[in-house]
Amino acid sequence: MAAKVLTIAQQKGGTGKTTVAAQLAVAWAGRGRKVALIDLDPQESLSAWFWLRREMYGDEADNIVLHSASAGRTALLLARLKPDHDIVIIDSPPHTRTEAQVAIAKADLVVTPVQLSPMDLWATKPTLELAEKQKVAAMLVLNRVPPRGNTPAAVRDAIRQKKLPVARVSLGNRLAFASSLMEGRGVTESEPSSSASAEVLALASEISRRLSRG
Repeated sequence: MAAKVLTIAQQKGGTGKTTVAAQLAVAWAGRGRKVALIDLDPQESLSAWFWLRREMYGDEADNIVLHSASAGRTALLLARLKPDHDIVIIDSPPHTRTEAQVAIAKADLVVTPVQLSPMDLWATKPTLELAEKQKVAAMLVLNRVPPRGNTPAAVRDAIRQKKLPVARVSLGNRLAFASSLMEGRGVTESEPSSSASAEVLALASEISRRLSRG
């Protein structure tokens, strides 16, 4: 069965796009899924994490593979990867780049990480509009959510009022996410009993259900 394609896209930087991509990849790989990563972001943070993982764990890291697409080759790379994997995760560049538009157009689902600030929320508009134009489903994922009671209620109200597509599961503002990546791991590997791990596994399950619906 051909892989499902998940594109992580967000116009604004610093929202945790690469963190979400890596954590989901590890969660799915840990469940026996064959995962391929495509790093289209010029910063190549996902590639840096992957090669650290390979350097530290060698063959243990073979449950996830990484590919980089040269300009104009993303669609061809996807066609080659999909028959041999369960899921392909694309870490996309800013939307001004053609490859980002291809990554969104070829996705089965676009995931947009967003922090609970007005600027982050406003920055989701181009991604959601592009996904809608391409007739691709999109989902916001609230990321780095502060403890209950400190969450900006106005931002949550705006999400509800605009009826934006948002995941039920959110990711907290937890040091475990960053520290696991510094080890070439994901939280489901480094701290499997933690709240951070539970959040990632729950998000992976929610996205899987959404992908299975087509």
